[in-house]
Amino acid sequence: MSATTASGLNTQLTRKDFVSDQEVRWCPGCGDYSILKAVQSVLPELGIPREKFVFVSGIGCSSRFPYYMNTFGFHTIHGRAPAVATGIKIANPDLHVWVATGDGDALSIGGNHLIHALRRNIDLKILMFNNRIYGLTKGQYSPTSVFGQKTKSTPFGSVDRPFNPVSLALGSEATMVARTVDVFPGHLKDTLMQVARHKGSAFVEILQNCNVFNDGAFLHLTDKAVRDDKTIALEHDRPLIFGKEQNRGIRLRGTRLEVVEFAPGNPPADLLVHEEGDVDATVAYILSRMGPPDFPFPIGVFRRVAMPTLDAAIHQQIAEIRKRGVGDLEKLVRGPETWTVK
Repeated sequence: MSATTASGLNTQLTRKDFVSDQEVRWCPGCGDYSILKAVQSVLPELGIPREKFVFVSGIGCSSRFPYYMNTFGFHTIHGRAPAVATGIKIANPDLHVWVATGDGDALSIGGNHLIHALRRNIDLKILMFNNRIYGLTKGQYSPTSVFGQKTKSTPFGSVDRPFNPVSLALGSEATMVARTVDVFPGHLKDTLMQVARHKGSAFVEILQNCNVFNDGAFLHLTDKAVRDDKTIALEHDRPLIFGKEQNRGIRLRGTRLEVVEFAPGNPPADLLVHEEGDVDATVAYILSRMGPPDFPFPIGVFRRVAMPTLDAAIHQQIAEIRKRGVGDLEKLVRGPETWTVK
């Protein structure tokens, strides 16, 4: 799509326009490469000038992201990317603000910033790269490392219970919550396109392989031999069906899910139909808890609803207050609740 540049010219943007001149410094084979390529492929299709984008990151392998995007960017401090991004969006609501973060950066030191950015429905696009490990600091366990995982900091196996990032985002009332995978390029790009077009807090967990410190963490889901049986794509207003033969589905009995089998092409009428636009996120949360060995692992959009955003509400409030007249900062500072200390 074409975009109007700062000089007023109408120009056709391509992926190359969003590729910076910086050398990409990730390990060969890292899943971050596919995420970077997908983002750089999505942005030119939005018809938005490059100078309207800002990428913000914290600390970690994923947080190199702003260097590789030919847009505005901030490489901030550990866990604080959502807070900085919130300030940017409120200060200039015309900007399209994206956050690149990892499972350690977002869910450990940055956990509090993340949940508040989501609950406030600030118009941010938060991409959380989940490799279930601390990669940049060379292989310590993270808040998403599986129970019993042996790492450099848990040599006898982790005894922590890991976060489910999608469940956490749904519990924080994010207005869009999704999950995709680095090695599913079509699904990855489609999900990012939907995220880009959402107005409000959009959180997407991207399963991403760290081939150095946690190689194969998601192979039991993503290997071509098993992916059709081990994953299920959530599609709005369509029944939940999966399997190589498309002969299995998900049924909801009360608050319990169950897998049912049927003849291909003849699904039962009572299969669960996915409603991503349901304001009540209860069913979406139930789906977020699905996974092996009893259920397939869901990918796609869990929830997408339209609600007022924090940035719009703040500027609307300021506009309403200004109708009363211009304030006096000096009078405010020297008001009755100040005193002189001698």
